Amino acid sequence: MQLLSLRPSSNTNICSFSTQSKNVSSRRQNQVAQIPKEQQLNFLKTVAPPLMAAILAFSPLLHPPVSLGQTIDIQKGANLFRQACIGCHDSGGNIIQPGATLFLKDLQRNGNDTEEEIYRVTYFGKGRMPGFGQNCTPRGQCTFGPRLQEEDIKLLAAFVKLQADQGWPNVENSGD
Repeated sequence: MQLLSLRPSSNTNICSFSTQSKNVSSRRQNQVAQIPKEQQLNFLKTVAPPLMAAILAFSPLLHPPVSLGQTIDIQKGANLFRQACIGCHDSGGNIIQPGATLFLKDLQRNGNDTEEEIYRVTYFGKGRMPGFGQNCTPRGQCTFGPRLQEEDIKLLAAFVKLQADQGWPNVENSGD
């Protein structure tokens, strides 16, 4: 069995490939390719930044794995948002009342930065926003359109909170 190694020569700035037999007494060195150290450093300087970026981008520490159930809930929340909310809250904004966007700073300022508060406002309404809950009262504060089930409002609140925490990345159209 022969081993192939790349090692620097002791008296030059040149690295060479060598093959070594398992038997230490019968070493022979074949200079297959000579690569100056300067070229090696340039190659490493060229390859290292994109390689490190790729490693960090795919690191599980930066992107914790999401379970299939969580992914499905996020997709359901996104679909509900597209159906019921995007008319006024496109990309997290608010075309009716600019100070009441779904961006985290506005949610915090208005005391609606938890899933529970987002649920409550979505269910019962607040200010100019109508409520969408099945048992929303008073009648004038509730939507005249279709009402949402409690579980749907919970999914919607979780989706809005997630989007707000992420700065409202694009909500792509899935064509449903």
